[in-house]
Amino acid sequence: MLNSLQLKGFRSIHSLGLELRPLNILIGANGAGKSNLIAFFKLLNEMTAGRLQEHIARTGRARSLLYRGPQVTPQLEFRLAFSDDQAESEYHARLLHASGDTLVFAQETLALQGAGRPRKDVELGAGHLESALSAKQGPEKGFRSLLSQCRVYHFHDTSDTAAMRGFCYVHDRWPLMPQAQNLAAFLYGLRESQFDYYARILTTIQLVAPFLEDFVLEPQANDIILNWRERGSDLLMGPHQLSDGSLRAIALIALLLQPEDKLPKMIVVDEPELGLHPYALEVIASLFDKASVHTQILLSTQSSNFLDHFEAEDVIVAERNGDGSRFHRLDLEQLEAWLEGYSLGEVWQKNLIGGGPQ
Repeated sequence: MLNSLQLKGFRSIHSLGLELRPLNILIGANGAGKSNLIAFFKLLNEMTAGRLQEHIARTGRARSLLYRGPQVTPQLEFRLAFSDDQAESEYHARLLHASGDTLVFAQETLALQGAGRPRKDVELGAGHLESALSAKQGPEKGFRSLLSQCRVYHFHDTSDTAAMRGFCYVHDRWPLMPQAQNLAAFLYGLRESQFDYYARILTTIQLVAPFLEDFVLEPQANDIILNWRERGSDLLMGPHQLSDGSLRAIALIALLLQPEDKLPKMIVVDEPELGLHPYALEVIASLFDKASVHTQILLSTQSSNFLDHFEAEDVIVAERNGDGSRFHRLDLEQLEAWLEGYSLGEVWQKNLIGGGPQ
């Protein structure tokens, strides 16, 4: 589990020190910094895949990633602390602004400490453009695998040209991609190899989309698409005949109900409530809660109805002042009296816990 995150100089975040739990719910007003924190995990995904420079170029270059630009913040720094039953580990990186408006590693360090063994620090050098975690052996390989398992999912694009509505390569079954581009192949793989999980996913989807009888997942050469049938009809339907909300719900349910041993180490989702019916929100919230027993969850929300389905101790409030974004957990003692008469979402709507427009 990722126990703590220290982050300095990233977008609206001047300085952040945050302890994390198995389930973490980010709330806050528009522009408070929730999406920026999630964007940091997206940067980690790209960095561990060896695409840091490409990611910097795609997202407005380094000046858009550094807090108030390189003149104010010439470097980005972060430290991640992990632990399990056997060991504790830490990854630290410092990236400097460089010519060409990019970032280069000024420092990259690993720290390992197993049960009953002294701490071991591993220096990965400086001056490189891509992370040195690409080593094929040693602790670097293990850290790269660990960080690559902190996956950001974004199911917002359900337009006519969205990848999840199109064909995908039938053998590209695992893992579920960040925008569910391989959703049809993912479900097909589960149906063919672990039918109990497929059946559980289908049954749960039918709670929020009762019109759906089953998916019709039939490879066409090396391609497959998310076809389906409606209850009481033999007519074959395609993914373009699913509503935006239904398609997002299908992707979320498939993500959260996949086999436990295939879950990422951490699932990060920005505003999963978009386009969902209140009952669907209840189902999805329950799945996030149950999945947090097997993996770590970080999600952001703007929905007070969605927030009502979680516990106050899991909530992180994002606020923004003159110094940038600030993040803090709720004070349960201060909330105790309010929660006797109001739901957590109602307390948020009354602006009693922060996270609202200032």
